[in-house]
Parts: sequence; structure tokens; C-alpha cells
Amino acid sequence: MSDAVGVVEALRGRAAELDALLARLDADDDAVRADRADQTADDEHDPEGSTLSGEWQRIEALRRSTAAERAEVDAALARVAAGTYGVCVVCGTAIPEGRLEARPFATKCVVCAAA
Repeated sequence: MSDAVGVVEALRGRAAELDALLARLDADDDAVRADRADQTADDEHDPEGSTLSGEWQRIEALRRSTAAERAEVDAALARVAAGTYGVCVVCGTAIPEGRLEARPFATKCVVCAAA
């Protein structure tokens, strides 16, 4: 994935996937908040399912994780534009292509990531 056009396309594709996931999570969050506002929703005494509070926490954790990955993708796109994509931020060596294929927003080579 050393060709810059392919890298940018892959990163933009992942960004679009993450944006779609964030939109779904926002919709889920809105639905849970609406359920929580419903005075007839008794989530604390429902033995059949998870509580609305638990569901909201799950959605929020997924949202934070997804937003963090989206920020990593944006940072990788900025590194492509700056000409520093694929260079380890710690030691300055090239990040192996296989690592970039598996994790296109990697900032460290295998050795530095393991340290």
C-alpha cells in the first residue's frame, strides 16, 4: 500500500465507514435517551433485558472507540499530505508495508510499537 493514491482511497473508505457507524450510534443514543425520558419505561425492574442505562453506556463506549479511530484516520490522511505517512514517529524508519496494510493509521514500526 505504498502508493499514495491507494493509501488515501483506503483511508477515505475507512473514514466513510466510521462516519456511517457514528451516525447509527448517534441514532441509537437518541432512541435510548427518548426511552429514558419515557416515564413508563421501567428499566431497573425488567428482568428480561439490559437496563436502558446499560445500553446507553454500551453505545457511548462504542461511540468513543469509533470516534478515536476516526481521529486516527484523519491524522493518517494529514501524514500522507505532509509526506510523512509510513514513517515511524519514534525512530524514523519505514513502517513495514504489511503493518500499514493491517493498520493503515499506524504511527510506529513494529519494534517501536512492541516497546
